[in-house]
Amino acid sequence: MKIADYIDGYDRYRQWIEEGLDRYLPQANTLPASLHQSMRYSACGGGKRLRGVCCLLAAELFNSDPAGVLPMACALEMVHAYSLIHDDLPCMDDDDLRRGKPTNHKVFGEAVALMAGNALLTLAVETVLTRTPRAIPRERLLAALQELVVAAGPQGMLGGQVLDLAAQGRRITYEELKEIHRRKTGALILASIRTGALLSGAADDDLQALTEYGTALGLAFQITDDLLDVTGSTQELGKPVGSDRRNEKATYPALFGVEQSLAMAKEETEKAGRALDRFGERATALRRLATYVLVRKQ
Repeated sequence: MKIADYIDGYDRYRQWIEEGLDRYLPQANTLPASLHQSMRYSACGGGKRLRGVCCLLAAELFNSDPAGVLPMACALEMVHAYSLIHDDLPCMDDDDLRRGKPTNHKVFGEAVALMAGNALLTLAVETVLTRTPRAIPRERLLAALQELVVAAGPQGMLGGQVLDLAAQGRRITYEELKEIHRRKTGALILASIRTGALLSGAADDDLQALTEYGTALGLAFQITDDLLDVTGSTQELGKPVGSDRRNEKATYPALFGVEQSLAMAKEETEKAGRALDRFGERATALRRLATYVLVRKQ
């Protein structure tokens, strides 16, 4: 089943993000054309838009106007696209296929792909600063932007990537594995939830509940991702399977096996659902999103 089968209105949210990315990114013929074509190839090249939708759904809990958080939702997708471009490079995972298409560096070359990733990261910050409506209070904007850049930086995604590379080919502990996944994947997913809430003026108690939700959701997502590399197919995933094993990556199935990893993913999904209890039916979409993360095939 597709994610839209789990969440009412998901296709509408996704369309808003696609349209926003098309507006915010330079057109393909803007000089230097190769750079902007490379950026658009990855940022506008499809995908679930999970992080952007998380931002919109978190804001929806507080009846926020989607227009106020759309720039942040698109910025999250730019950061995610940048991370995938770099992750696929020969110096990292050296993958040739992403979302059923040749990876960015296979089309535009390694140098342009590297710069396109860098450009998407800086454009994400610019988009939040220049495209967020003035009606959003400055302190909310800056708090949300700080959340984004910290999640993308050495305490988040980049730090996790370095820890992941350092763990290749060696046996690591469960705590080390959790820290890699918390940073590499979980940090940006958590930021997706928190930025939507921060821009919407969420109270501290509500923000804490959403932090617990986002932390559990991010870990469940990465455990499932590890599992799909073992149990999925290239056709379903749109990328090669078995690359974690070939690259001797530190993963949950490698450390715990498939069955126990699945049980751990389920536990995190249930934890995410419990964190939303205070919101009642308003959080139905976020609960269903957590269910989708557990059962997804791509």
